[in-house]
Amino acid sequence: MQKQKITIIRSTVVPLPIENVDTDQIIPARFLKATSREGFGENLFRDWRYNADGSKKDFILNDSHYGGAILVAGRNFGCGSSREHAAWALFDYGFKAVVSGFFADIFKNNALNNSLLPVEVSASFLQKLLTVISNNPKTIVEIDLPNQQVRVPAQKMVQEFEINPYKKICLLNSYDDVDYLLSLKKKIEKFEKNRNNDYSNTL
Repeated sequence: MQKQKITIIRSTVVPLPIENVDTDQIIPARFLKATSREGFGENLFRDWRYNADGSKKDFILNDSHYGGAILVAGRNFGCGSSREHAAWALFDYGFKAVVSGFFADIFKNNALNNSLLPVEVSASFLQKLLTVISNNPKTIVEIDLPNQQVRVPAQKMVQEFEINPYKKICLLNSYDDVDYLLSLKKKIEKFEKNRNNDYSNTL
């Protein structure tokens, strides 16, 4: 899976106003046998999208009115098991961010480690956002990572969100943990040089 830099995500959205969506609903356990991160998007919400015979169910991902790079979900999204495949499936399907009133901690960390931005908003903002989307599926939502804001320009809706500062740097620069350390190489070398000089001066 190719990591992607995230700055401002501007997109229509897919509403999923269901609370307590667990990781087995996001990607059922029977699809976890693959050894690479690609291909999981095909089975995202598989049991909600398809009948046993492969025919489509009445589910939001099958509704042509809705689409985009942002999923807006109900509270407590990503609860249940710790499978990282849930974040893989959402990213592979094409989502760049998930907005919810609350995320399970393990899912949130898995998302942040896989270029998927989890955005936690207040219950009132979430409800208003879902209502706006329901009234107009073409509503554009902006998620501004540098300024940590969710915006709906047409409705003049704005809310700030929190994110771990370290994870923010990683997402803005498409870093994993190793990349981040490498980005500090010159600073580390300078620190070591200065420390060695200070030590020599004390001898």
